[in-house]
Amino acid sequence: MLERSLPQQLWWQASKLPGELAANGCDILYTTDAATVCTWKLMVVFSQDLLSYEPGALRELGFGYAGLRAAGILLVQNRAFRRADGVVFLTQYAGERIQASCGPLKRVGYIPHGVSEAFRREPRLARWPTDASEPIRCVYVSPILEYKHQWNVVASVELLRKRGHNVTLTLVGSGTGPAQARLERQIAQSDSRGEFITILGHVPQAKLPALLAGFHLFLFASSCEAFGITLLEGMSLGLPIVSSNRSSLPETLQDGGVYCDPFDPASIADATAGLIADASLRDRVARHARELSNQFSWKRCAIETFDFIAETAIAK
Repeated sequence: MLERSLPQQLWWQASKLPGELAANGCDILYTTDAATVCTWKLMVVFSQDLLSYEPGALRELGFGYAGLRAAGILLVQNRAFRRADGVVFLTQYAGERIQASCGPLKRVGYIPHGVSEAFRREPRLARWPTDASEPIRCVYVSPILEYKHQWNVVASVELLRKRGHNVTLTLVGSGTGPAQARLERQIAQSDSRGEFITILGHVPQAKLPALLAGFHLFLFASSCEAFGITLLEGMSLGLPIVSSNRSSLPETLQDGGVYCDPFDPASIADATAGLIADASLRDRVARHARELSNQFSWKRCAIETFDFIAETAIAK
């Protein structure tokens, strides 16, 4: 049923899932999709999606299908949060933003994602260029979506090159629709000859550590993230990071990077230029980001999640 259309999934959750849970002797329903309409008597909901709750992100989606879908998801999620016996958020920011919409919740846990140890084990391959003839290679890993602002990052790299910096950008991630079209228009405007922008599309997760280790700077310009696991992967590799100053990202990165306004190409360019010009700053933030990443692990995530579920059942 989970592979079928959204209306079919919702119908199954509302009408069939409670019976299947009872028939299988289940005590607790732990749902990792907060957009649930199931009314099981003891339920813990895991919130991973902040898009419907970020005003800026909703404005970017507009009043078309995507915007209406996000508004509908908000209503369904708010109902699920209020009905749940416990709710798990990834960050304090996400919890505060969502409860501002759905109201205070009776039992809340804050449990961040972990990160694959493969990122920590991967040796850094890129050494900082010794002269201007070698490009400074930047990477941005994310699906191409309206709130990821890849076009602003492309424009920022164009600005940097006009200022005399030999900078290239590789975009890892695929996309369709208006966001992809907007990115393609910006690339055609900024890099019509295909000299410094590369789009790799989707890269399998297992290949990401080795790929990212070959870059000098990690850019992340999203304006809506419940957590930012891609950012955490860059932190774990010890890459100098330019991050968006929006949403939950400063809570994860703290002072392990430099910040920019993801809506402003000049801001992104200025933050990147600051890292390019200051070797001690690059080393300091990269080292601290890697240290911060050590607190995030899938083992910790698993232990805290099952503890929260068990404690919710006991409290009930």
